Amino acid sequence: MKTVNDFNLTSVISYPQRSKYGSNTWEGNMDGREFESLIHYTGAKKIVEVFGGSGTGYDVCQSLGIKNSVHLDLNPDFGDLYQGPNYEYTGKIGGWNALRDDLPVSGADLVFSHPPYHSMKIYSGNMWGESHPDDLSRCASYEEFIHKLNIVNAKIFSSLKRNGRHAILIGDMKIKGKYYSLIKDMAYYGDLESHMVKVQHNANSYKSKYNGKFIPIMHEHLLVFKKGAIWAIPITAVSRTVKNLKDSKVATWRDLVRSALESIGGPAPLNQLYELLAESSKAQNNAHYKEKIRQTLQLYSDFSSVSRGVWCLDYTDTRVA
Repeated sequence: MKTVNDFNLTSVISYPQRSKYGSNTWEGNMDGREFESLIHYTGAKKIVEVFGGSGTGYDVCQSLGIKNSVHLDLNPDFGDLYQGPNYEYTGKIGGWNALRDDLPVSGADLVFSHPPYHSMKIYSGNMWGESHPDDLSRCASYEEFIHKLNIVNAKIFSSLKRNGRHAILIGDMKIKGKYYSLIKDMAYYGDLESHMVKVQHNANSYKSKYNGKFIPIMHEHLLVFKKGAIWAIPITAVSRTVKNLKDSKVATWRDLVRSALESIGGPAPLNQLYELLAESSKAQNNAHYKEKIRQTLQLYSDFSSVSRGVWCLDYTDTRVA
Protein backbone atom coordinates (compact mmCIF):
# COMPACT_ATOMS: atom_id res chain seq x y z
CA MET A 1 0.00 0.00 0.00
CA LYS A 2 1.30 3.44 -0.92
CA THR A 3 1.87 6.02 1.78
CA VAL A 4 1.69 9.81 1.76
CA ASN A 5 5.43 10.03 1.13
CA ASP A 6 5.03 8.15 -2.15
CA PHE A 7 3.24 11.24 -3.43
CA ASN A 8 5.89 13.71 -2.18
CA LEU A 9 3.46 15.21 0.31
CA THR A 10 4.71 16.35 3.71
CA SER A 11 3.77 19.31 5.87
CA VAL A 12 6.47 21.28 4.00
CA ILE A 13 6.46 21.35 0.18
CA SER A 14 9.50 22.59 -1.71
CA TYR A 15 10.13 22.60 -5.46
CA PRO A 16 13.36 24.52 -6.19
CA GLN A 17 13.05 23.95 -9.95
CA ARG A 18 9.96 24.95 -11.92
CA SER A 19 7.74 22.22 -13.32
CA LYS A 20 6.53 21.81 -16.90
CA TYR A 21 2.99 22.87 -16.02
CA GLY A 22 1.36 26.20 -16.86
CA SER A 23 3.12 29.34 -18.04
CA ASN A 24 6.19 30.74 -16.28
CA THR A 25 5.27 34.20 -17.61
CA TRP A 26 1.94 34.22 -15.77
CA GLU A 27 2.28 36.16 -12.54
CA GLY A 28 1.27 34.07 -9.55
CA ASN A 29 1.43 30.80 -11.51
CA MET A 30 1.53 27.78 -9.21
CA ASP A 31 3.95 24.91 -9.75
CA GLY A 32 1.34 22.22 -10.33
CA ARG A 33 3.13 19.37 -8.59
CA GLU A 34 1.22 20.03 -5.38
CA PHE A 35 -2.01 19.56 -7.38
CA GLU A 36 -0.61 16.44 -9.03
CA SER A 37 0.38 14.93 -5.66
CA LEU A 38 -3.06 15.65 -4.20
CA ILE A 39 -4.76 13.89 -7.10
CA HIS A 40 -2.60 10.81 -6.55
CA TYR A 41 -3.06 10.90 -2.78
CA THR A 42 -6.84 11.35 -2.83
CA GLY A 43 -7.46 9.11 -5.83
CA ALA A 44 -9.79 11.79 -7.19
CA LYS A 45 -11.54 10.94 -10.45
CA LYS A 46 -13.90 13.90 -10.76
CA ILE A 47 -11.98 17.16 -10.48
CA VAL A 48 -12.78 20.86 -10.62
CA GLU A 49 -10.31 23.73 -10.60
CA VAL A 50 -11.40 27.25 -9.68
CA PHE A 51 -9.23 30.27 -10.67
CA GLY A 52 -7.54 28.38 -13.52
CA GLY A 53 -5.02 31.16 -14.23
CA SER A 54 -2.51 30.06 -16.83
CA GLY A 55 -3.91 26.54 -17.16
CA THR A 56 -1.57 24.78 -14.75
CA GLY A 57 -4.28 22.52 -13.31
CA TYR A 58 -5.50 21.66 -16.80
CA ASP A 59 -1.99 20.68 -17.83
CA VAL A 60 -1.69 18.46 -14.75
CA CYS A 61 -4.93 16.62 -15.53
CA GLN A 62 -3.97 16.22 -19.18
CA SER A 63 -0.60 14.80 -18.17
CA LEU A 64 -2.29 12.28 -15.85
CA GLY A 65 -4.83 11.28 -18.49
CA ILE A 66 -7.77 12.53 -16.42
CA LYS A 67 -10.74 13.26 -18.68
CA ASN A 68 -13.36 14.17 -16.07
CA SER A 69 -11.96 17.55 -15.07
CA VAL A 70 -13.29 21.08 -15.45
CA HIS A 71 -11.10 24.18 -15.08
CA LEU A 72 -12.79 27.54 -14.52
CA ASP A 73 -11.63 31.13 -14.77
CA LEU A 74 -13.15 34.61 -15.07
CA ASN A 75 -10.94 35.39 -18.08
CA PRO A 76 -13.19 34.85 -21.14
CA ASP A 77 -10.18 33.85 -23.22
CA PHE A 78 -9.16 31.10 -20.80
CA GLY A 79 -11.10 28.44 -22.72
CA ASP A 80 -14.55 27.64 -24.09
CA LEU A 81 -17.01 30.31 -23.00
CA TYR A 82 -19.27 29.49 -20.05
CA GLN A 83 -22.88 29.06 -21.26
CA GLY A 84 -24.71 28.61 -17.97
CA PRO A 85 -25.20 25.78 -15.46
CA ASN A 86 -27.29 23.50 -17.69
CA TYR A 87 -24.46 22.42 -19.95
CA GLU A 88 -22.01 19.56 -19.67
CA TYR A 89 -18.48 20.93 -19.45
CA THR A 90 -15.02 19.51 -19.69
CA GLY A 91 -11.58 21.07 -20.04
CA LYS A 92 -10.99 24.82 -19.75
CA ILE A 93 -13.99 27.14 -19.36
CA GLY A 94 -13.59 30.93 -19.51
CA GLY A 95 -15.96 33.71 -18.48
CA TRP A 96 -17.06 31.83 -15.35
CA ASN A 97 -17.81 34.20 -12.47
CA ALA A 98 -16.93 32.65 -9.11
CA LEU A 99 -19.20 35.08 -7.26
CA ARG A 100 -22.30 34.98 -9.47
CA ASP A 101 -22.27 31.65 -11.32
CA ASP A 102 -22.98 28.19 -9.95
CA LEU A 103 -20.29 25.57 -10.21
CA PRO A 104 -21.17 23.64 -13.38
CA VAL A 105 -20.09 20.39 -11.73
CA SER A 106 -21.67 18.90 -8.61
CA GLY A 107 -20.34 16.01 -6.56
CA ALA A 108 -16.63 16.45 -7.29
CA ASP A 109 -14.05 14.34 -5.49
CA LEU A 110 -11.59 17.23 -5.43
CA VAL A 111 -11.92 20.96 -6.03
CA PHE A 112 -8.62 22.82 -6.23
CA SER A 113 -8.58 26.62 -5.96
CA HIS A 114 -5.76 29.13 -6.19
CA PRO A 115 -7.40 32.54 -5.68
CA PRO A 116 -5.71 35.93 -6.04
CA TYR A 117 -4.04 37.16 -2.88
CA HIS A 118 -6.18 40.28 -2.72
CA SER A 119 -4.40 43.05 -4.67
CA MET A 120 -0.90 41.55 -4.62
CA LYS A 121 -1.23 40.86 -8.35
CA ILE A 122 -3.97 42.46 -10.46
CA TYR A 123 -5.43 40.20 -13.13
CA SER A 124 -8.36 41.67 -15.09
CA GLY A 125 -7.28 44.75 -17.02
CA ASN A 126 -3.65 43.85 -16.40
CA MET A 127 -2.90 40.19 -17.11
CA TRP A 128 -5.93 39.82 -19.36
CA GLY A 129 -8.78 41.82 -20.94
CA GLU A 130 -10.57 44.68 -19.26
CA SER A 131 -11.05 45.43 -15.58
CA HIS A 132 -13.85 43.29 -14.12
CA PRO A 133 -15.83 44.25 -10.97
CA ASP A 134 -15.98 40.64 -9.76
CA ASP A 135 -12.26 40.02 -10.07
CA LEU A 136 -11.14 39.25 -6.51
CA SER A 137 -7.80 40.94 -7.17
CA ARG A 138 -9.67 44.23 -7.66
CA CYS A 139 -11.50 44.36 -4.33
CA ALA A 140 -11.47 47.88 -2.91
CA SER A 141 -10.49 46.69 0.57
CA TYR A 142 -9.05 43.67 2.31
CA GLU A 143 -12.34 43.19 4.16
CA GLU A 144 -14.23 43.07 0.85
CA PHE A 145 -11.76 40.50 -0.46
CA ILE A 146 -12.19 38.20 2.56
CA HIS A 147 -15.99 38.52 2.33
CA LYS A 148 -15.99 37.53 -1.34
CA LEU A 149 -13.45 34.75 -0.84
CA ASN A 150 -15.73 33.28 1.83
CA ILE A 151 -18.63 33.29 -0.65
CA VAL A 152 -16.55 31.34 -3.16
CA ASN A 153 -15.27 28.86 -0.56
CA ALA A 154 -18.79 28.22 0.76
CA LYS A 155 -19.98 27.58 -2.79
CA ILE A 156 -17.13 25.14 -3.42
CA PHE A 157 -17.78 23.21 -0.21
CA SER A 158 -21.50 22.86 -0.95
CA SER A 159 -20.72 21.34 -4.36
CA LEU A 160 -18.52 18.53 -3.00
CA LYS A 161 -19.65 14.94 -2.69
CA ARG A 162 -19.48 13.34 0.74
CA ASN A 163 -15.80 12.74 1.62
CA GLY A 164 -14.84 15.12 -1.18
CA ARG A 165 -12.11 17.66 -0.61
CA HIS A 166 -11.44 21.33 -1.27
CA ALA A 167 -7.74 22.15 -1.52
CA ILE A 168 -6.90 25.85 -1.51
CA LEU A 169 -3.46 27.30 -2.18
CA ILE A 170 -3.16 30.75 -0.68
CA GLY A 171 -0.47 33.07 0.65
CA ASP A 172 0.05 35.88 3.12
CA MET A 173 0.76 39.47 2.19
CA LYS A 174 2.03 42.76 3.53
CA ILE A 175 0.55 46.15 2.58
CA LYS A 176 2.05 49.42 3.81
CA GLY A 177 3.86 47.64 6.62
CA LYS A 178 0.83 45.70 7.86
CA TYR A 179 0.86 41.90 7.69
CA TYR A 180 -2.28 40.17 6.42
CA SER A 181 -2.73 36.45 7.06
CA LEU A 182 -5.39 35.30 4.62
CA ILE A 183 -5.66 31.82 6.12
CA LYS A 184 -6.30 33.37 9.54
CA ASP A 185 -8.97 35.78 8.38
CA MET A 186 -10.95 33.65 5.92
CA ALA A 187 -13.71 31.31 7.11
CA TYR A 188 -13.07 27.57 7.07
CA TYR A 189 -15.76 25.42 5.47
CA GLY A 190 -15.41 21.74 6.34
CA ASP A 191 -12.96 19.84 8.50
CA LEU A 192 -9.33 20.86 8.08
CA GLU A 193 -7.64 17.62 7.05
CA SER A 194 -4.18 18.96 6.31
CA HIS A 195 -2.16 22.18 6.39
CA MET A 196 0.97 22.21 4.25
CA VAL A 197 3.45 25.06 3.91
CA LYS A 198 4.86 25.54 0.43
CA VAL A 199 8.26 27.22 0.12
CA GLN A 200 8.46 29.93 -2.55
CA HIS A 201 11.81 29.88 -4.32
CA ASN A 202 11.31 32.77 -6.75
CA ALA A 203 9.24 35.21 -4.72
CA ASN A 204 9.55 38.88 -5.69
CA SER A 205 9.71 39.89 -2.03
CA TYR A 206 12.95 37.94 -1.69
CA LYS A 207 14.59 39.55 -4.73
CA SER A 208 13.50 43.10 -3.94
CA LYS A 209 15.22 45.49 -1.57
CA TYR A 210 13.08 47.53 0.79
CA ASN A 211 13.69 50.54 2.97
CA GLY A 212 13.40 49.80 6.66
CA LYS A 213 12.79 46.41 8.20
CA PHE A 214 11.02 43.81 6.10
CA ILE A 215 10.99 40.04 6.52
CA PRO A 216 10.33 38.61 3.04
CA ILE A 217 7.34 36.30 2.73
CA MET A 218 8.73 33.07 1.29
CA HIS A 219 5.83 30.68 1.74
CA GLU A 220 2.28 29.82 0.77
CA HIS A 221 -0.29 27.63 2.49
CA LEU A 222 -2.01 24.59 1.04
CA LEU A 223 -5.09 23.79 3.12
CA VAL A 224 -7.19 20.68 2.50
CA PHE A 225 -10.78 20.65 3.79
CA LYS A 226 -12.85 17.48 3.82
CA LYS A 227 -16.63 17.18 3.61
CA GLY A 228 -17.35 14.46 6.14
CA ALA A 229 -21.13 14.74 6.36
CA ILE A 230 -23.85 15.20 3.77
CA TRP A 231 -25.91 17.93 5.41
CA ALA A 232 -23.68 19.44 8.09
CA ILE A 233 -21.47 22.40 7.15
CA PRO A 234 -18.73 22.88 9.77
CA ILE A 235 -17.76 26.55 9.69
CA THR A 236 -14.87 28.09 11.59
CA ALA A 237 -14.73 31.88 11.43
CA VAL A 238 -12.42 34.34 13.13
CA SER A 239 -13.90 37.15 15.21
CA ARG A 240 -11.63 40.10 15.98
CA THR A 241 -12.38 42.10 19.12
CA VAL A 242 -10.58 45.22 20.33
CA LYS A 243 -10.65 45.84 24.08
CA ASN A 244 -9.34 48.68 26.19
CA LEU A 245 -6.31 47.76 28.29
CA LYS A 246 -7.82 49.76 31.14
CA ASP A 247 -10.68 47.25 31.27
CA SER A 248 -8.40 44.23 31.28
CA LYS A 249 -8.53 41.90 34.26
CA VAL A 250 -5.07 40.50 33.54
CA ALA A 251 -3.13 43.75 33.02
CA THR A 252 -0.82 44.57 35.94
CA TRP A 253 -0.32 47.97 37.55
CA ARG A 254 3.07 48.01 35.87
CA ASP A 255 1.38 47.46 32.47
CA LEU A 256 -1.11 50.26 33.11
CA VAL A 257 1.42 52.83 34.34
CA ARG A 258 3.80 52.10 31.47
CA SER A 259 0.96 52.41 28.95
CA ALA A 260 -0.18 55.68 30.50
CA LEU A 261 3.32 57.16 30.19
CA GLU A 262 3.59 55.88 26.60
CA SER A 263 0.30 57.53 25.68
CA ILE A 264 1.39 60.84 27.22
CA GLY A 265 4.63 60.66 25.28
CA GLY A 266 6.91 62.30 27.82
CA PRO A 267 7.32 63.21 31.49
CA ALA A 268 4.03 63.34 33.36
CA PRO A 269 3.01 64.66 36.78
CA LEU A 270 1.31 62.27 39.15
CA ASN A 271 -2.04 64.05 38.85
CA GLN A 272 -2.10 63.36 35.11
CA LEU A 273 -1.41 59.67 35.72
CA TYR A 274 -4.12 59.53 38.40
CA GLU A 275 -6.63 61.07 36.03
CA LEU A 276 -5.69 58.81 33.11
CA LEU A 277 -5.95 55.60 35.13
CA ALA A 278 -8.87 56.52 37.42
CA GLU A 279 -11.40 54.71 35.19
CA SER A 280 -9.34 51.55 34.82
CA SER A 281 -10.76 48.33 36.21
CA LYS A 282 -7.98 48.09 38.77
CA ALA A 283 -8.52 51.65 40.01
CA GLN A 284 -12.27 51.12 40.25
CA ASN A 285 -11.64 48.16 42.53
CA ASN A 286 -8.98 49.79 44.68
CA ALA A 287 -9.82 52.77 46.87
CA HIS A 288 -6.10 53.42 47.26
CA TYR A 289 -5.23 53.34 43.56
CA LYS A 290 -3.21 56.56 43.76
CA GLU A 291 -0.93 55.01 46.36
CA LYS A 292 -0.68 51.92 44.14
CA ILE A 293 0.42 54.04 41.17
CA ARG A 294 3.11 55.73 43.27
CA GLN A 295 4.28 52.37 44.60
CA THR A 296 4.52 50.98 41.06
CA LEU A 297 6.57 53.94 39.86
CA GLN A 298 9.04 53.50 42.71
CA LEU A 299 9.22 49.72 42.50
CA TYR A 300 10.26 49.15 38.88
CA SER A 301 13.30 50.31 36.93
CA ASP A 302 11.06 50.99 33.91
CA PHE A 303 10.26 54.37 35.47
CA SER A 304 12.45 57.34 36.41
CA SER A 305 11.73 60.37 38.52
CA VAL A 306 12.40 63.58 36.58
CA SER A 307 11.58 65.88 39.48
CA ARG A 308 9.38 65.75 42.54
CA GLY A 309 6.03 64.25 41.48
CA VAL A 310 7.03 63.98 37.78
CA TRP A 311 7.83 60.65 36.14
CA CYS A 312 8.89 59.29 32.76
CA LEU A 313 9.74 55.98 31.14
CA ASP A 314 13.34 54.81 31.48
CA TYR A 315 14.39 53.23 28.18
CA THR A 316 17.99 52.62 29.24
CA ASP A 317 17.64 48.84 29.39
CA THR A 318 14.29 48.21 27.73
CA ARG A 319 14.34 50.07 24.44
CA VAL A 320 13.86 47.68 21.49
CA ALA A 321 16.15 48.33 18.50
